[in-house]
Amino acid sequence: MIKYAVVIPAYNEAATIRVVAERALEQCEQVIVVDDGSVDETVAELQSLPITLIQNKQNMGKAASLWSGMQEALANNVDGVITLDGDCQHRPEDIPKLIQLAADNPEMIIIGSRLHDKESIPVSRYRANRFANFWIAWASGFPIEDSQSGFRYYPASLLKTINLDTSRDKSFVFESEILIEAGARGIRTKAVQIPAIYSKAMRPSHFQSVKDIMRITKMVAGRLFRKGMNLPGFYRVIISKEQ
Repeated sequence: MIKYAVVIPAYNEAATIRVVAERALEQCEQVIVVDDGSVDETVAELQSLPITLIQNKQNMGKAASLWSGMQEALANNVDGVITLDGDCQHRPEDIPKLIQLAADNPEMIIIGSRLHDKESIPVSRYRANRFANFWIAWASGFPIEDSQSGFRYYPASLLKTINLDTSRDKSFVFESEILIEAGARGIRTKAVQIPAIYSKAMRPSHFQSVKDIMRITKMVAGRLFRKGMNLPGFYRVIISKEQ
């Protein structure tokens, strides 16, 4: 049986973080919440819950928060780490789906994929995700079903050996770059279908569309350039689309 921990990065998630953490605890005893310098009641909402709470003294970005949570999990000798967001966009009840697939593919990254649920996704988001999928898959060298989903299982063997930039300006680059880094090591992804949850009541995304897309594009372009445009990877991605 896979031993894993759940890591939840949180920045100003007072409205939802407690219910997300409670639901995660129903699936896993080891839940790690990383508060990224919230200025609301996020930390207060977590009081009395049997979780591990890491507090950044200032806002360091999602990449740094994920990484510190992952390191805390690895210190407890887990086989893998589940990551999910603290805004109720992901259902902790779907964690067993990822773990079940991970049990059969222990060295792969397992992604909770939403793109099958096209009707539930805002059109602009759906198109942007499809666009990102192609480029990130090309750079990684292997097909990827939902490159922008943060609901994932990472094998500990990968997390112990990578060294990526997690500085503030890499906040939303990290989750794309780790897929490309994994691909460079021959580590593929598999996907399980999860609902696409976009509620009007959800807080505005921390993702800054223009700025963060430019940062991701710059990272992907750099990776492709260093690989001589990775033509074998391009071929595999195109072939997978035709099948």
